[in-house]
Amino acid sequence: MAGTRHILHVDMDAFYAAVEQRDHPAYRGLPVIVGADPKQGRGRGVVSTCSYEARTYGVHSAMPISQAYRLCPQAVYLPVRMARYREISERIVAIVQRYTDLVEPLSIDEAFLDVTGSTRLFGPADAIARRIKQDIRREQHLIASVGVAANKFLAKLASDLSKPDGLLILHEADVESFLRDLPVSRLWGVGQKTTCQLESLGLRTIGQVARWPPSQLTARFGKLGAHIWRLAHGVDDRPVEPQRIAQSIGAERTFAEDTAELEMLRRTLLELAEKVGQRLRAEGFMAAKVTLKFRDADFATLTRSRPLETPTAAALDLYAAASQLLDNIPARARPVRLLGIAASELMPLDQGQLPLFPDAALKRLQAEQAEDAIKARFGPHAITRAALLDSINHHHETA
Repeated sequence: MAGTRHILHVDMDAFYAAVEQRDHPAYRGLPVIVGADPKQGRGRGVVSTCSYEARTYGVHSAMPISQAYRLCPQAVYLPVRMARYREISERIVAIVQRYTDLVEPLSIDEAFLDVTGSTRLFGPADAIARRIKQDIRREQHLIASVGVAANKFLAKLASDLSKPDGLLILHEADVESFLRDLPVSRLWGVGQKTTCQLESLGLRTIGQVARWPPSQLTARFGKLGAHIWRLAHGVDDRPVEPQRIAQSIGAERTFAEDTAELEMLRRTLLELAEKVGQRLRAEGFMAAKVTLKFRDADFATLTRSRPLETPTAAALDLYAAASQLLDNIPARARPVRLLGIAASELMPLDQGQLPLFPDAALKRLQAEQAEDAIKARFGPHAITRAALLDSINHHHETA
């Protein structure tokens, strides 16, 4: 791999479940499922993460929790402890930062590392990968899989395909044979729709895509066609970006019972908008786009988006946009299972820009920033909107 970049993809194996098994030795060796309460098979929500012992029963992440219970009722079911997982994640990031400053977190449990400039000090990239795995195992008693390659696409594929407890070093000479028989769905940016379109052309493997003329792929798929042709040849020029800005901030709620009650839906949207707005302000962002996620009782899921006239971090503005999107969903008369709001097209919340906001928008944002300060000092329920009082009281009663 001389003369090329040296990129690592570090991915924690079954992270949430592994932390639970580490913190509770009695759970080791047992199927552990982290997510919503299954309620004896009548629960709502989904599986966040499951241990490899649970996966042998067919359980996987994002599966409805009721289905997971039917497949593996004897599993240990645990709630998500996000604060704990973030704490451990920060420790793991500190470990990998010993070897390079070029660390790009993708999520709480995976990151890209560019160790090209670290090899003189720490040795070859494969040796760095082994040391990182050993450090994480010794210090945090957790298992990481690591892929080593010349770019991000190949490094992530290498770690994914070597799980669990994997270490795969992909040399340039092996790239073609490594990619040849993999399904086209493994190409970064190729979702279900594009996969079906490619397969309709007889392109089921990455090797078949690589053999197609790039002009034909571009004619059919535009820029995406050129992109996937390059990936099919193992080419990916994306740099590791340590200061990568979050793509979106969102929140969602699965109802205990499907509901078509408009007042309940709007109150839920307001509650979600409050959470998203507070996170935007806490992390120093404002959003230029709002997306509504709507899932009905039959599990049919719709997403609708709209740009905002003025970027904002104010919950009331997010709520207003989400409410309009909800009004425009024809299926809203059917019972709703899940609602979600996501704020995207994020940009820094620069205080110097605030005077440029329309007066009303600026006042809403400043009022909510004042609420943040009150909550920080006196607690999260020190101040709340009257429309959410029923929701707050319900949470207290069921806590």
